[in-house]
Amino acid sequence: MRAKVLSGSKILLLSLVILAATALTLPGAAQAEDIKIGFIDLQKAISSTKEWKKNFAAFKESFKKEKDTIAKKEEKLKTMLDDLSKKSFVLDPELKKKKAEDLNKEKVSFERYVQDKNAEFSRKEKEMTSKILDQMLEVVRKVGQDKKYTMILEQKALLFHDQGNDVTDLAIKAYDKLYN
Repeated sequence: MRAKVLSGSKILLLSLVILAATALTLPGAAQAEDIKIGFIDLQKAISSTKEWKKNFAAFKESFKKEKDTIAKKEEKLKTMLDDLSKKSFVLDPELKKKKAEDLNKEKVSFERYVQDKNAEFSRKEKEMTSKILDQMLEVVRKVGQDKKYTMILEQKALLFHDQGNDVTDLAIKAYDKLYN
């Protein structure tokens, strides 16, 4: 018999149901009106901060410059290929072989360069996001404590929630005030 694996959202939903049922049925447990649950769209909260917008603008500019550099390298590679194709019938076999090897080396170098730059940009984006995410989580904890929330959940994992308990904008304002 195979065990059924639950997705993260199903586990979260199941945990919420268990938590709510436990809180409401235990003797002496808090009453339903004492439970205050907030919701946040973390992706929106992060991408709406002034810090993210500033960093992302610089990131996009750097990416655009690198894209231009890659286009120039690609054009050089195409020129080399065209040159070899046009002259291949009249070139000395040894010279033709050398030009083909040079072209192949240039192609491998170009592919490596593109892979390295893709990895570098991916790493930079993850670092930028991770730093802001860590800071945002601290802000959300503070907002939760200050506003007396029992818990604040990521809204993307839920099917429905009361929009009145959405703390996304509050978290963005608190983040910008703290980190700008």
